[in-house]
Order: sequence, then structure tokens, then C-alpha cells
Amino acid sequence: MSANLRLLPWPGPTGQRSYLSTDDGDSPLSRLADEMEEVQLETGAELLDHAAMMLENQKVNAVELRFLIARLKHFGTR
Repeated sequence: MSANLRLLPWPGPTGQRSYLSTDDGDSPLSRLADEMEEVQLETGAELLDHAAMMLENQKVNAVELRFLIARLKHFGTR
């Protein structure tokens, strides 16, 4: 029995990386991780689309751009 390690899309209790050790890719925890990763990818795509629209808009101010950068930075560290 050779369990694979899967990096989970959420941090552990102290912020460290969390791994799932399983050979069952269809376990409840694996399915939850799949669902969460799908949501994260969709959110990332929406954020990038929003960023592109903001950058095309000549009326975007510095506060809005700083907010966008903060969201992109936060999303990138997950």
C-alpha cells in the first residue's frame, strides 16, 4: 500500500501546509478538496477578468488599483 500525499487547498491550524495521505481519490476529504480547488480556480479567473476590465478603464483611481493589487496578492498566497 503506497499512499500518495496531496497538498490540500487550505492551511493547517497554525498556517502550515496540510497534506492528505490516501490512495482513495474519491474519499470524502478528497472530494471536498476537489470542490474547494474548483471554487478557488473560478474565483481566480473572475478576479483576473475583473483586473483586466479595471486596467482598461481610464477612470480607475489609485485606491481602486491598490485594492485590486491587495486582492491579487492575497489570492496568490493561498
